[in-house]
Amino acid sequence: MLTLSILGFLAERPLHAYELRRRISDLIGHNRPVSDGALYPAVNRLRQAGHIERRAEPGESAPTRQVLRITPSGRVELLRRLTEPKETDITDGGAFFTLLAFLGQVSDPAHRAVVLRRRLAFLTAPAGFFTHSGRPVRIKDEQDPYRRGMLIMARAAQQAERAWLEETLHELEGKPS
Repeated sequence: MLTLSILGFLAERPLHAYELRRRISDLIGHNRPVSDGALYPAVNRLRQAGHIERRAEPGESAPTRQVLRITPSGRVELLRRLTEPKETDITDGGAFFTLLAFLGQVSDPAHRAVVLRRRLAFLTAPAGFFTHSGRPVRIKDEQDPYRRGMLIMARAAQQAERAWLEETLHELEGKPS
């Protein structure tokens, strides 16, 4: 998620590392805090791979600032990560939402649709948080009120996401809703 966020935000525009960390924290910080100890090693790995570069730019009434920019190979890597996401990028909600935040940078609607179809297939497959003898527990059968609450909220979120995915896929594929 961190690498995708770095490349995604830098594809939008060059950023100072502090501003990049703030934007990433705004996107994923509620799930996973972004520290300098995580950000700077990731930035350095991307620089060593040739995906981003750092340039000095004069600051407005301040000392020179180091600004990060995505390179052409970084754009290729970003598009690869967006169009060929790992299975965990589809099945993990936080990872998928990070992917979704930058999916609009993929110009081909058919490639965006493939990713959304993978998520829809995942959400449509039978699953449950809790099982009893290998079968998902139904909301009405869950005795613990807090676990029942988890099931109710998860079902509502899943239904809303499925509806959005289906609507968006119809639009991408030029089908009437």
